[in-house]
Amino acid sequence: MINLFNRLVAVVVWLALLAGIIYLAAAPVGTFTTVSARMDAFAEQLTLWQAANATNFLIGQIAVGLAALLLFGTLLWVELWPKRKRGVRVHTSEGGSVELDTASIARRLAWHLDQLAEVITVFPSVKARGSAVDIQLEIETAPEIDVPMKTDEVVEVTRDIIEQDLGLKLGKLDVRMRHVPFSEEWAA
Repeated sequence: MINLFNRLVAVVVWLALLAGIIYLAAAPVGTFTTVSARMDAFAEQLTLWQAANATNFLIGQIAVGLAALLLFGTLLWVELWPKRKRGVRVHTSEGGSVELDTASIARRLAWHLDQLAEVITVFPSVKARGSAVDIQLEIETAPEIDVPMKTDEVVEVTRDIIEQDLGLKLGKLDVRMRHVPFSEEWAA
């Protein structure tokens, strides 16, 4: 979510800069004259507002400052705060604990699932969610397999590896299966 927001802000800033520089390059004298005139008009308007009611003007200054601080402070905090851990904490029966990296879990799943018959390639994606892991498996199989039976086998092996071998809690499990194309000999 924040990554999408960062990209949108970057695109808007770069487009605004591009348009401004092109406009400035096309008519530099006119641009500076227009900007200067508008800044003078804005300064006059601010002076009138301050003269009309100094207390409301001060309240407006404080409100704008606080709004900027909240908005940009929150954005900086979200951007600079350490990202979510890439691991899952595993607790042992003896009271020990270890943080297991999600990439290690994915490699282990890929290795074990790749050993299954008629499974050609496995691309696991593992995400930590509290004490559980959410797993998405992209599996490429031989074209002649029994899909429900192979899916049950993959789910069972994945559950055994995650819950029995690694001692983790399995959250969501999403299996996406695709078949390699039939070979020329098989199609004939």
